[in-house]
Amino acid sequence: MIMAQLYVVQSADFLFLLRQTQMTPGNLSAHLSKLEDAGYVEITKEFIERKPHTALALTKKGRDAFKQYRRDIRQIADKLPE
Repeated sequence: MIMAQLYVVQSADFLFLLRQTQMTPGNLSAHLSKLEDAGYVEITKEFIERKPHTALALTKKGRDAFKQYRRDIRQIADKLPE
């Protein structure tokens, strides 16, 4: 779900993903840390008007991995009986 949300945008902030995924802040943060460790997501933390802001974007590796995942799912779905 996180990868799909980030795939269709240049970047998104933490609050946007929180609303879209309906995860808890801790759960989303944990998932993002794992995606960052895998090299799939770039996390940029900054302050805007003295408020913390976390921007998230797929890396090239993450975008390529999601494209491959979509191809794999399509192949599996095409083989299912109707």
